[in-house]
Amino acid sequence: MDRKKLKGGILVGAGAACYGLLATFVRLAYNENYTLADVTVSQFAWGIAGLLVINLLFARNGKNNKRTTAGTSKNPVFGLLLFGTSLGLTSTFYYISVQYIPVSLAIVMLMQTVWLGVVVEAIFFRQRPSVFKIIAVLLILAGTVLSTDVINSNATLDIRGILWGFLAAVSYTVTVFTNNRVGLGLHPFRRTLWMLCGGFVVVLIVSSTAIADGLHWSIFTNYGLLLALFGTILPPILFNLGMPLTGMGLGAVLSALEIPVSVLMAHFFLHEKVNLLQWSGIALIILMVILINLPAKKEEAG
Repeated sequence: MDRKKLKGGILVGAGAACYGLLATFVRLAYNENYTLADVTVSQFAWGIAGLLVINLLFARNGKNNKRTTAGTSKNPVFGLLLFGTSLGLTSTFYYISVQYIPVSLAIVMLMQTVWLGVVVEAIFFRQRPSVFKIIAVLLILAGTVLSTDVINSNATLDIRGILWGFLAAVSYTVTVFTNNRVGLGLHPFRRTLWMLCGGFVVVLIVSSTAIADGLHWSIFTNYGLLLALFGTILPPILFNLGMPLTGMGLGAVLSALEIPVSVLMAHFFLHEKVNLLQWSGIALIILMVILINLPAKKEEAG
């Protein structure tokens, strides 16, 4: 691996690790009686503030000279605001799932976006999946079953958490595809800012009742800044810097680091127990993420 790819790999891996920290911070906040509204509002408010500063410092012209303008429209800001709502929905659904199921399981449900992406490509972009991809999807589903520990007759599983986690995966899939197709003519930091604004609108609507009753404002100094830093500020910057160096294939593989980081954080800080069967399911999912993206990596190398 050359030095550029190594540097890019470190940046992308660091971005994935940041995402892996989020659910543990959310659970810790819940343990201190903060609410979903406290967590999401503070994260997006701090995130927008941080991206505003970053845009003023590094993206003043608002243009992206390193990427083509393919996929852009006459009004890319509206598109970014519209599809940015998926960011707010992803955080909302994901954080609700954490209320019902362990963090180690919530991240597994979120990563269902891997096979959902294959489905979206097949339905909306007429990209017929190969036999290998179909087998990989089936193995990801098998890994999910192992990860949930439903085979264990003594295991208790709250279906609400599973459903909310799956909805988070659906909305995250929309975010992934939007990020590669909408407003490509704008600077990546500017695009991220507009998408965050769209997500913040959703968060405010969902949390309107709680906001009216009064937020716990201490969340902004306790967990809000951490959630914004590791969830909405650092990852987009690290991915934007690292992905051009690694390529999408290797970048996607390294993004899978989010799973073990999240599980290990939950194990050490929340004392969640993950048995050998669950670890095997998680390992199977990570392996399939790697194998699905290896062809893309080979194409880039060629």
